[in-house]
Amino acid sequence: MLKVEGLEAAYGRARVLFGVDFEVDAGQLMCVMGRNGVGKTTLLNSVMGVLSPTAGKVSFQGEDVTRLRTHERVRLGMGYVPQGHETFPQLTVQENLQVTLEATRHRDRKALDEALEAFPRLVPLLKRKAGFLSGGQQQQLAIARALVTRPKMLILDEPTEGIQPNIVLEIEEAIERLHASGLAILLVEQYLELALRLADRFVILEGGSVVHAGEKDDLRDERVGRMLAV
Repeated sequence: MLKVEGLEAAYGRARVLFGVDFEVDAGQLMCVMGRNGVGKTTLLNSVMGVLSPTAGKVSFQGEDVTRLRTHERVRLGMGYVPQGHETFPQLTVQENLQVTLEATRHRDRKALDEALEAFPRLVPLLKRKAGFLSGGQQQQLAIARALVTRPKMLILDEPTEGIQPNIVLEIEEAIERLHASGLAILLVEQYLELALRLADRFVILEGGSVVHAGEKDDLRDERVGRMLAV
């Protein structure tokens, strides 16, 4: 479904990614792991067109999307939730979902209900401004907004970072349900235990390159623990 080939990216003269290769199959949950500063967020931004790669190719469902703009990739079925619980703080929860719906091609109001089914905690908060939500509630809203677009692949950048434990569990359970429904997911995650519970496959970045990849059971290898140790 998603194929990344020889991807390189930089900020000015500072190169961050060096020839990254991986694939995500339909219905698969791929976890991208690595220490802080190894290029995980840069990788997702390059996959989504937020950052233009300096070399390499990104293909989605067999189509070369390397030079497409971010909103064009979203319309093809790539749903992105960046790091940092991004919402429109001045709008209510309902308005955040509605404005996302209006930007879609399908404009099917049932998509709002589908998104709220994934995060029922948001239902009693529909009239509350997003800026007054907790960090965990804002993260749930950010993911729900991506779901309103009815993505074929959901791309998540550390969705549990800095979130209170009870909401972390709700987000993890929602990801499990979405994966079980057949949705392909590309997940950046630092925590090994969470990756063990969720992932089908994984790649580990170090210094902007893939240094290890494999099936979920390979995460139990002690070499993986050393690669992820701070």
